[in-house]
Amino acid sequence: MVKIKMKTPLVEMDGDEMTRILWKSIKEDLLEPFIELKTEYYDLGLKHRDETLDKVTIEAAEAIKKYGVGVKCATITANSDRVKEYNLKEMWKSPNGTIRAILDGTVFRSPILVNNIKPYVNNWEKPITIARHAYGDIYKDVEMKIEGKGKCELVFTDENGKETRELIHNFNGEGVVLGMHNLNSSIESFARSCFNYALDIKEDLWFSSKDTISKKYDHTFKDIFEDIYNKEYKEKFEKLGIEYFYTLIDDAVARVIKSNGGMIWACKNYDGDVMSDMIATAFGSLAMMTSVLVSPEGNYEYEAAHGTVQRHYYRYLKGGDTSTNSIATIFAWTGALRKRGELDENEELIIFANKLEKASIKVIEDGKMTKDLALITSYKNPLVLNSFQFIKEIRNELEKIL
Repeated sequence: MVKIKMKTPLVEMDGDEMTRILWKSIKEDLLEPFIELKTEYYDLGLKHRDETLDKVTIEAAEAIKKYGVGVKCATITANSDRVKEYNLKEMWKSPNGTIRAILDGTVFRSPILVNNIKPYVNNWEKPITIARHAYGDIYKDVEMKIEGKGKCELVFTDENGKETRELIHNFNGEGVVLGMHNLNSSIESFARSCFNYALDIKEDLWFSSKDTISKKYDHTFKDIFEDIYNKEYKEKFEKLGIEYFYTLIDDAVARVIKSNGGMIWACKNYDGDVMSDMIATAFGSLAMMTSVLVSPEGNYEYEAAHGTVQRHYYRYLKGGDTSTNSIATIFAWTGALRKRGELDENEELIIFANKLEKASIKVIEDGKMTKDLALITSYKNPLVLNSFQFIKEIRNELEKIL
């Protein structure tokens, strides 16, 4: 067959451990036989990040801004154990955090649905996408232990030296206190990314906070979302027949549980951290969650929501058999290829991405799957495949429908 040609490159970011092994297999078996794959390659494996003093991560993020679309393999976020294991020069920051900061992006996570992996919430029929504001709140807080009696205040000193004070608490004994912040500019970027993504996938957008209790901090989020929506997006939403909806976080949880899905749920940083894991688990598996970073300018970076599958990698290095689920990584590629096709008006590329996703789901629905899915499927007596057999089965199915 004639291979599909690409007009513009994708930014390709390689990663670590078992996902790096599967990345190579996905390209060789599912992509390169059918596409003249055009990518600008960056190796974000931990060793190469260390060799380049992490400059390669910054270069990759800048390339996404240049080309508009990137696809990323899972990467190691270094801790003290990894520093020793890889003999690192220093404990490098999370590549995802670095890229997110450079793109000023919002992360959208959504489950991949198959008929024989049932959500724990029976009425969920459509995906629920979590949009997490990935700046500030407790992730950039300042904390203090209070050792005894005294007064704790919140103090702001402006550039002219004028102080504004708010009493936090008069302590009569030991306690703890924290201070956290956010930026209007970051909240505005978060809001625009959410509204743009809702328009892109044509789904309702919900935003939730606790403005009735947090009358300044959370209320600022609510006001910024409402103001941007009314000024910039209301007409566009109405034209598509989709809705922007605000409610309190506790009400949102109740509504989500009772819904049949099919919405984007935008959350502040901590809320999104918690709710994304809840949604992933309730739909069946973190290995079946897609993740896309969207910037306010319309740059997209696709990856799997899970990590590098370290335990399987060590088994693989010893020559052992692994049954690692590659679906989310495959869908990272299909998401990026589809978006590249949309931006380049390359219909062939869009059709291929859709068919690869269809083939991947069909294999699972036919009862051929990795061990993690076999443990939760409703399919009787599934065929458990190893990591590479699973990809080969998807290749066989893909060839049938192309």
